[in-house]
Amino acid sequence: MSDKNKPETLAAQALGQIDPETGALVPPIHVSTTFARLPDYSLVDGRSYIRDHGPTQEQVESVLCELEGGADAISFSSGLAACTAAFHALNAGDHVLVSDTIYHGVLSWLKQFAGARGLEYAFFATGNIEQFEDLIRPNQTKLVWLETPANPTWAITDIAAFCEVAHRHDVYVAVDSTCATPVLSQPIKLGADLVCHSATKYLNGHSDVLAGMLVTAKKDVMWERIRQHRLLAGSTLGSLEAFLLMRGMRTLFVRVHKQCENAMALAQFLEAHHAVEKVHYPGLASDPGHQVACRQMSGGFGGMLSILVSGDRQYAIATACKAKVFKRATSLGGVESVLEHRKTSEGDLTNTPENLIRISVGIEHVDDLLGDLKQMLDGG
Repeated sequence: MSDKNKPETLAAQALGQIDPETGALVPPIHVSTTFARLPDYSLVDGRSYIRDHGPTQEQVESVLCELEGGADAISFSSGLAACTAAFHALNAGDHVLVSDTIYHGVLSWLKQFAGARGLEYAFFATGNIEQFEDLIRPNQTKLVWLETPANPTWAITDIAAFCEVAHRHDVYVAVDSTCATPVLSQPIKLGADLVCHSATKYLNGHSDVLAGMLVTAKKDVMWERIRQHRLLAGSTLGSLEAFLLMRGMRTLFVRVHKQCENAMALAQFLEAHHAVEKVHYPGLASDPGHQVACRQMSGGFGGMLSILVSGDRQYAIATACKAKVFKRATSLGGVESVLEHRKTSEGDLTNTPENLIRISVGIEHVDDLLGDLKQMLDGG
């Protein structure tokens, strides 16, 4: 396929991949775990065992790599496996700086396992570049972990500004771009070294695949250590999951654009509702991250938003329980709209407000979604 084609075309046609044996437009699922050597004992395309090089896995990796503008990509058995791979690639004694608003699974891993691995870490206020730079330890800080928009308040971090400061101090920059997706943002083009996706979410988009993805800006020593970690930890994506992920990614652009459109309409409605104290959505002009989001996101502001209802924890839960169209469930990025009382999922690990309801907006008709929110908040 021509490299002049637009990203929408690249995704929809999976880079134009066609099965060379049959001409099938949908490549087959390769479930073999091992691969035969040639008569001269050489490997076919370097393959010997699926844990390192699976043909079905490499198909979906190549598509995301192209969409993100990276040098290489690898898939993992879950989003959390992808998130933590960069930390596993560090050495004992290394120091990590972490934005304080991120997916709580990463926070849990750091608090439970970073110390045992010999890693030191510190948090900085999300988006606070001055605090970030003050916390850098020369020759010891090796990685900064950012997430933007950041779960669950969808706070925005200026990727380009953080990369400029980090690289000046030889700090590697990783960005969790799960909720932006390559449809809306390409962190590598803004200077990031590594991009992470919980592919379970928007990349798959149908709530039926557990997967993670990493894309690198360059094939450097850090990247090779990450690849070795996946090989030796065994956190490889299964072939069926890779096939389903590829199928989901073919519709990525149409799904995300519709979700952004719906989310903006809901955010505007909720911002004006008397039963809502605050709406967290970077698409709103009132959001503190709006201007930065306008610079580094294109085509929309994502399908995720959160609201603080005018009441306590029990009131928030009771409000969520009134949902009829929205499903009460965790996770995000699927074609169906879901909501949850986020603090129930996160527990005491985070400082998420007790009255926060997180909303993942799907592709349903917007009037049905607005009607459901209205009856929930109006006491229907």
